[in-house]
Amino acid sequence: MKFSSRIESCSLSPIRKFHPYMMEAKAKGRTVYHLNIGQPDIETPKEFFDAVQNYQEKVLAYAPSPGVETYLEAARDYYLSLGYQVSCDDILATYGGSEALQILFSCILEEGDEVLVPEPYYPNYDTFIRVTGATIRPIPTEPEQGYRYATREQIEPRITSRTRAILVTNPGNPTGVVLTAQERRLLVDIAKEHNLFLISDEVYRELVYGGQTPSSMLEYQDAAEHVAIVDSVSKRFSATGSRVGVIVSRNRELMGHAMKIAQGRLCAATLDQVGAAALYRSMTPEYYAGLRAEYQHRRDAVVEELQKIPGVQFSHPEGAFYLMVTLPVDDAEKLQYFLLQEFEDHGETVMYAPGEGFYATPGKGRSEIRIAYVTAAEKLRRAVEVLGHGIQAYNAQNRS
Repeated sequence: MKFSSRIESCSLSPIRKFHPYMMEAKAKGRTVYHLNIGQPDIETPKEFFDAVQNYQEKVLAYAPSPGVETYLEAARDYYLSLGYQVSCDDILATYGGSEALQILFSCILEEGDEVLVPEPYYPNYDTFIRVTGATIRPIPTEPEQGYRYATREQIEPRITSRTRAILVTNPGNPTGVVLTAQERRLLVDIAKEHNLFLISDEVYRELVYGGQTPSSMLEYQDAAEHVAIVDSVSKRFSATGSRVGVIVSRNRELMGHAMKIAQGRLCAATLDQVGAAALYRSMTPEYYAGLRAEYQHRRDAVVEELQKIPGVQFSHPEGAFYLMVTLPVDDAEKLQYFLLQEFEDHGETVMYAPGEGFYATPGKGRSEIRIAYVTAAEKLRRAVEVLGHGIQAYNAQNRS
């Protein structure tokens, strides 16, 4: 059978592809610590479940393609509370942040186009872009410079006649980089000067540490035609199974094209939007402050334990709940197979996301991993301790 060359150019997710090996390890009675996936263990606020349980309609009908009115209004009011002037017409409900990205790329990309993306990046960006016939043109970064990328010297030489957009994640997945006001302004200016879209994935907006203030590219009203925001309830409300997100843009032509796809796929899930609306309506500044404090505590636990492993290198994350780590091994993917298939420490092992899949540049990331610090601090400490023992055993085996 013949398959699409576009889908054949895509790879499996480095975050999820080791699932069968994890299941085999568990079948052998091992405890597997999960550092691989951004699935928080923080309880989803009960307001979501209350709203769904109290839904009184006798028919679970299609939602309007733009979104359920109460959800659009709740999302609008959330952005207004942050100081960003948007209307419900600027918001399109999507099936999570993933569909928001897919819709945007379908609207702006065609065969041979390029999107500038700082690497390392969220691997699913590559899949979403490749299936349009476009490709990622990476903006290289280095851990020694804290993975920072927002300079003219790093970006402008990579703009070509086929460049259509710059895609950023702020706060960053997988690096934890948080853009400064000056860096955000520069990205906006470059997008305007070169007539590019600036797509800003902001699903981790509230998770910034060290007293920083949550931000958005929506603040730049002079770039309204260039900016599109991707957002989701998954991370800020620990509701990853509720596949509800948004596209936010004041570009009316872009939103008009996005509506064609929204109508084609009919609607985002009605009940999930009802629950998501309740989350936005009920959460207070104290909720977000508590969330930040908990993730900062978890980050600090991981950092403290990583510092005990000889030869490990990493940049201190400023936001989100991930960090990239360079390990003293020849190949982080081979190490992952070893940890799941051969290694245990008192019946325990660990799972992470190997770093090579977070890069477009061949050969980069081979000794790197992404850690998601989304479980309780004591579990994270033990997971990193097990990782350290696993590295020691792996290297010893390779030397023998």
